[in-house]
Amino acid sequence: MNREEFNTFCAALPQTTHVVQWGNADVWKVGGKVFAICGWNDGKDAFTFKARPIAFEVLSGQPGIRPAPYLASRGMKWLQQYDEPGLSDEELKAHLRDSYDMVVAKLTKKMRAELGL
Repeated sequence: MNREEFNTFCAALPQTTHVVQWGNADVWKVGGKVFAICGWNDGKDAFTFKARPIAFEVLSGQPGIRPAPYLASRGMKWLQQYDEPGLSDEELKAHLRDSYDMVVAKLTKKMRAELGL
């Protein structure tokens, strides 16, 4: 997956917003909360997403995947695919969707209703 494909996928999820921040990173949010980031790897595409605890434990040591810089050091369960082989495009999309779903689930009922989620 490249940056354009990443952005296209995230844009297709319901009620997402996009901002460019933190050193030209593409940051995707739902309800004002971050669920995915592309950037942060010395100019190479790196994809960062929230992970469930089991996925964090299983994936964090695989080649091309690491605990997300800054976020994981703060105790958050975020992973970054930064190099090959990493995940297949379909696996990465599934984790991005799961990250989105986790963030939506944490939004208030009022916010979910306002967004139609």
